[in-house]
Amino acid sequence: MKLILAVVQDQDSNRLSQALVEHHFRATKLASTGGFLKSGNTTFIIGIEDIRVQKALDVIKDNCQSRDQLVAPVSPLGGNANSYVPYPVEVEVGGATVFVLPVEQFHQF
Repeated sequence: MKLILAVVQDQDSNRLSQALVEHHFRATKLASTGGFLKSGNTTFIIGIEDIRVQKALDVIKDNCQSRDQLVAPVSPLGGNANSYVPYPVEVEVGGATVFVLPVEQFHQF
């Protein structure tokens, strides 16, 4: 048994949720916030049998694309103003960050 934690951008959340249901994966969705861009994310928690892990990873990969986005930087508050960039910068967002963890026990009540 494995536990998959998949952190995806909110923009990909509904598409991934629908795809997981279509492929008969049960998932719990949690609202989360990224630390770097301070943007909305969704964290999916999926408990799954070992033999179905690769299929779940394929579904996640197929439904969470990375994209480039212009981001306005946050001004430094009491920090070093020398490293502050006052204009929007292009960064890669989206995709998925996925952790696959072993599960020692699983109970469903």
